Amino acid sequence: MTEMDVNLIVNGERCRARVEPRKTLADLLREDLGLTGTHLGCEHGVCGSCTVLLDGLAVRSCLMFGVQADGSEVTSVEGLAGDPESLSLVQRAFQETHGLQCGFCTPGFVISVTAFLEDVPDPTDEQIRDGLSGNLCRCTGYQGIVHAVRLAARLRREERAETSG
Repeated sequence: MTEMDVNLIVNGERCRARVEPRKTLADLLREDLGLTGTHLGCEHGVCGSCTVLLDGLAVRSCLMFGVQADGSEVTSVEGLAGDPESLSLVQRAFQETHGLQCGFCTPGFVISVTAFLEDVPDPTDEQIRDGLSGNLCRCTGYQGIVHAVRLAARLRREERAETSG
């Protein structure tokens, strides 16, 4: 099969990969770039475990071919904080509220919540539940995840107030 060059920015770094046109973005990230934080659950776009940011928008990386991301900027869970030794506000909120159980779905939730809070910075509980509806967790009752989103929203508002004032 013919391979194609894919040039993209992943977690702030320029990357180049040579992939078959049928390889998914999820597999490109995991197999070619070693970014295994992007998890594959259903591989049908239903569970949300493979969610990444593509040019700032949350997308299911199992439903995209890697070649479709050529020229784009991709952020995986490994790149959210910018520094591998740090946590993003959303990651910290999940940690502080125990918004995870087995952790398999957590990277997809964290990415989805990050994108959600960009659009809805001060969400109601109803908006949070609606915003989480595209991600599945088989372990929790979602309460810890809802608490994590509430805390992340508050932390983001406080951080923005500090930097603007």
